[in-house]
Amino acid sequence: MTQSRKLLLIDGHSVAYRAFFALPVDNFATSTGQHTNAVFGFTSMLINVLRDEQPTHLAVAFDVSRQSFRTTEYPEYKATRSASPTEFKGQVTLVKDVLDAMSIVHLEKDGYEADDLIATLSTQAVAEGFEVFIVTGDRDAMQLVNDHVTVLYPRKGVSDLARMTPQTVAEKYLVEPSRYPELAALVGESSDNLPGVPGVGPKTAAKWLDQFDGLDNLVARAEQVPGKAGESFRTHLADVVRNRRLNALLRDLALDISIDDTARREWDRERVHELFDALEFRVLRERLLELGPAEPVTVESFTVEGARLQEGQVRGWLAEHAVGRTAVHFAGTWGSGTGDLTALALAAADGAGAYLDTAELTPEDDAAVAEWLADPEHPKAVHGAKGPTLACWARGWQLDGVAQDTLLASYLLRPDQRTYDLADLVLRHLQRELSTQESSPGDAQLAFDFTEDDAEAVDTALLHARAVFDLAEVLDRELDERNGTELMRSVELPLQTTLATMEKLGIAVEAGRLQSLRDDFDTSVASAQQAAFDVLGHEVNLGSPKQLQGVLFDELGMPKTRRTKSGYTTDAEALESLYEKTQHPFLGHLLAHRDAIRLRQTVDGLLAAVGDDGRIHTSYMQTIAATGRLSSTDPNLQNIPIRTAVGRRIRSAFVPGPEFESLMSADYSQIEMRLMAHASGDEGLIEAFGSGRDFHNEMASKVFRVEPEDVTGEMRAKIKAMNYGLAYGLSAFGLSNQLKISVGEARELMDDYFSRVGGVKAYLEGIVEQARKDGYTETMLGRRRYLPDLTSSNRQRREMAERAALNSPIQGSAADVIKVAMINVGRALRAEGLQSRMLLQVHDELVFEVAPGEQEALTELAQREMAGAFSLRVPLEVSIGVGDSWESAAH
Repeated sequence: MTQSRKLLLIDGHSVAYRAFFALPVDNFATSTGQHTNAVFGFTSMLINVLRDEQPTHLAVAFDVSRQSFRTTEYPEYKATRSASPTEFKGQVTLVKDVLDAMSIVHLEKDGYEADDLIATLSTQAVAEGFEVFIVTGDRDAMQLVNDHVTVLYPRKGVSDLARMTPQTVAEKYLVEPSRYPELAALVGESSDNLPGVPGVGPKTAAKWLDQFDGLDNLVARAEQVPGKAGESFRTHLADVVRNRRLNALLRDLALDISIDDTARREWDRERVHELFDALEFRVLRERLLELGPAEPVTVESFTVEGARLQEGQVRGWLAEHAVGRTAVHFAGTWGSGTGDLTALALAAADGAGAYLDTAELTPEDDAAVAEWLADPEHPKAVHGAKGPTLACWARGWQLDGVAQDTLLASYLLRPDQRTYDLADLVLRHLQRELSTQESSPGDAQLAFDFTEDDAEAVDTALLHARAVFDLAEVLDRELDERNGTELMRSVELPLQTTLATMEKLGIAVEAGRLQSLRDDFDTSVASAQQAAFDVLGHEVNLGSPKQLQGVLFDELGMPKTRRTKSGYTTDAEALESLYEKTQHPFLGHLLAHRDAIRLRQTVDGLLAAVGDDGRIHTSYMQTIAATGRLSSTDPNLQNIPIRTAVGRRIRSAFVPGPEFESLMSADYSQIEMRLMAHASGDEGLIEAFGSGRDFHNEMASKVFRVEPEDVTGEMRAKIKAMNYGLAYGLSAFGLSNQLKISVGEARELMDDYFSRVGGVKAYLEGIVEQARKDGYTETMLGRRRYLPDLTSSNRQRREMAERAALNSPIQGSAADVIKVAMINVGRALRAEGLQSRMLLQVHDELVFEVAPGEQEALTELAQREMAGAFSLRVPLEVSIGVGDSWESAAH
């Protein structure tokens, strides 16, 4: 055998189906609603096996349908298998898309099963001297195992694969691999609906096969088999013969590919990026890129020249080389509103490079660096400037003149991408590896003056700086081509400084009040748990799905929820629905227990984030949401409940600092609906906003054709759900779930709604059609979201893209508006010399710390700048509230 030639064969349907049941379907879905647990599990398994087995050849086989030559002979074959879950449908097509992006051969043949294709390829490969590995959850493949063929059989889910060799097959099934189908013919295969001989188990079957030297002899000498088992065997002899005929895998099919066609090929990196962006597989993408393609991609490396500047050389080097745009790589750490710089590497337009260790800078050198960094006339390119800005401030430096941020530029160009790692970007945009050219002896490309200990750090820093410089030039052109330069210049870059300022300031909290809340939630957890036990009359682990299944469906006899491989689901959505139907007190206490645990975890995160200054310094992320919205992390202040009593108690712990008199909350009222009115030009919406009365009440009056004073609370609630749902591509099914009404009633409500706002319906339909033509959607400020799947032949991917096209323009425009408002508010605060400060952005709300005597001025400033951030056909209404805590400032 030639060990270097390995063929990996995968049963696509088998693995995908196992992955579906191994991973919770509710935990794996895109933001547009496409379920992805089977695709995720399959792809994860694939990456693991490629890493562990290092195959040189690879193919994936699929079933065409449940119909095959076996069902023609025996219609009951596999007839007991249940229909595939709705959430699974369409995921096999997405698995095939993953394989296409990775340039992996996949095949199927009408009338035959994937096992037959695998058996044929395996037989051919062994004849050509290959070592073969087969990944499948179908035990029929055990008959293929020999000294050159190993089956990798899933033991649990798809991540734990047992290596089935001739020895392990014999140990587990009591027969050698070639006789496994003979044993299966005798004992039956429940998964294939092939009945065995009653009263004959594996031990008896194995004994017979050994005694008679195989099934053929056993059948021929059936009269010699003694006892009741022998009588049962003779009675069911026809079933055994049929079973053996059906479970024999075909090894000589005529296929459209040869073994040579399965050789591993380079991946289509751009296709991988686009697909993994659509599926939102951030972690898997990173694992895949770490794995690397089967064959190295032909790319260039970087030629880097640089020097470690010595004492007194900094000012001269900057004056000579850093005159045009210069890339800066900052080495250090940052977060929680501060940071620390350990080194800088510079890459200049003339090819020169420089490395500076901040610990070695003399006062004169330090001053030269600070002066250059702070000069806006010296344009700079950075990859992710917000963190380094915080680190510069902590050192007493200012970072100004950032003309290009390759992190933000990459995000604007591909907002659906889930990672913007520099190495990945230079490979994607420059076709280069983030490594240096191999130099011939005596031809040093890296001319540094450094010790052996830190040579690698210097090398890496200079390399990163040069990569940022070259990448920035390419991204400049792409931004121009995609109309993104102005958005970068006027919104995203200045917003970075605004966000860094807010992160540095943080917001004061009363830690004692948070700790008291934490104690209360502890009590609530224990109380809800005990109340649940009291209802049952015994204890149960409320965190165990298995024990809950026994209590809910066996002990209490409740209606069954959605079926999963491990039983009936006990996820939050299913239990809430079950509680609405039954109102059983145990479920009420169980849900209260879960809520209390979740809220306790929220408060734990807040307590852990309180700094030495008594303030929480969250971090804002500009590159997470594809629509342009900001995200908050460490801690996430956007997940504090807004409209609940508990959420209000948490917000009451956020207070003004000692030198400030109050907090102010300013937020946009119904901003997305106002943007919808502006974009669609719908007269009904515009009139409702122009009335000056309650918007939802006005819309309910129009839809239900009653006077405004006759609108009931139920009417208003229904229309409010419609209003807010418009910006998210709300479907009749989604509306029915929200309002707890039938899909038919929801569809009728939507029809009535759109009959009164026909301009909105036309606008939404036009968005998708225009995006299909252009390939992208666009916000009012020109933020684009490219959606290549709008023209995909894959229905699932096309529908995902259509949902994204529906919600991106309005949500993205709302994000643009509040970003512009933040920038303008920050400038106005500085221009007017106010001591009040902007601290937080949460959704459509800004939170300020009000300095003594400045409440009136700050109110006028916030109203003016926020309302004036964008000119619409309807007014941008801003609500202002002031109080001694975030909660009391609410309005």
